[in-house]
Amino acid sequence: MRVVIVIPTYNEKGNIERLINILEEEIFPKIKKHQMYILVVDDNSPDDTSGEVRKLMKKWKNIDLNLGEKLGLGAAYVRGMSYAIEKMNADILLEFDADLSHDPKKIPEFLEKIDEGFDMVIGTRYSGGGSIPKNWGINRKIQSIIGNLIVKTILMRFWIHDWTGGFRALRSEVFSKEKKELTAFRGYTFQVSFLHKVLRDGFKVAEVPFHFQDRTLGKSKIVPTEYVVDLLRYVITARIIELYHSPFMKYAVTGFIGYLINSITLEIFSEWFLIAPFFAAAFSSELSIVWNFIVNNFWAFGKHRITNPWKILLKFPQFNLVSIGSVVIISTVVFLGTHLFGNNTFVRQVSLVIAIALFVIPYSYSMYNIFIWKRWHISSLSWLQKLVG
Repeated sequence: MRVVIVIPTYNEKGNIERLINILEEEIFPKIKKHQMYILVVDDNSPDDTSGEVRKLMKKWKNIDLNLGEKLGLGAAYVRGMSYAIEKMNADILLEFDADLSHDPKKIPEFLEKIDEGFDMVIGTRYSGGGSIPKNWGINRKIQSIIGNLIVKTILMRFWIHDWTGGFRALRSEVFSKEKKELTAFRGYTFQVSFLHKVLRDGFKVAEVPFHFQDRTLGKSKIVPTEYVVDLLRYVITARIIELYHSPFMKYAVTGFIGYLINSITLEIFSEWFLIAPFFAAAFSSELSIVWNFIVNNFWAFGKHRITNPWKILLKFPQFNLVSIGSVVIISTVVFLGTHLFGNNTFVRQVSLVIAIALFVIPYSYSMYNIFIWKRWHISSLSWLQKLVG
């Protein structure tokens, strides 16, 4: 396959020759399965970085140059990757910094992961032996480490360890799929948004640990204020939109109303009809189950809804059978609570909340997705990843 290493530059004249010489003389000869190319994406650097690249293009014929206006790192990558696919027929794109902060010796490992079937491979500084420079100042260390922690916490994708790094390989079809949604990100938020969208759309992502080297020439182009503000704006907005459209949020709203039905009818059965706590909890749970089935089918799991009347009649007993577990859980917890602390409204309601919050929600959401609307496959991602994603 044709691999194009996309290198964005702005005032990197002192680094670009060193980097390209290393790639051409030390790295590319070791790669046998792929055709290796270099694309330097220069933002009209005033130090004549492009002139240095043109000299190197005379020595090696697998180098290309793309010039454009300085609009930020994200815009440079979008422009460069588009050029690599359209003009250089790239099958695989590889993001790489010009300042030698990324270890070029790791490139074969990235390509091996692509060969194994992964769609994107990200270099990680925070797992598997990866690391950041010891001589970084405390502010930069906090910015990098805490920044990654904030992103993975808000987006709830804890299995990805390095969200902000720019050492990545990906199939060209991944970029083509996400390109339209990436043009708005001009700064370092590009890296986070790109990876988030890749995960959102179900592409397979792997990690390769590496040691991040601090640049020895030139200045870092990170702008702290822009970095923090833009990053927080993106991840918070993206997560709100994600939750708003997620089946789990709709399931939660449906379940809350179901809880109110359960709670109110539990008191009616207990106080008005003097039914024993175990049976009162069972009857009130059944009423909420009917509500949950109807609303979940046509709203929370609307994309997988059952519309055939006969299938609904057949599926409801199955739904009820699965929900027996919820009924047993609620009935048992309410029985134990009233047995231990007394049969009164406060104890019954606290027991009901405990039963639903700790046991019924994870149990029922899993069972609905696996057996009723069949959104999940047991062999796919873990239950936790499905729940938060």
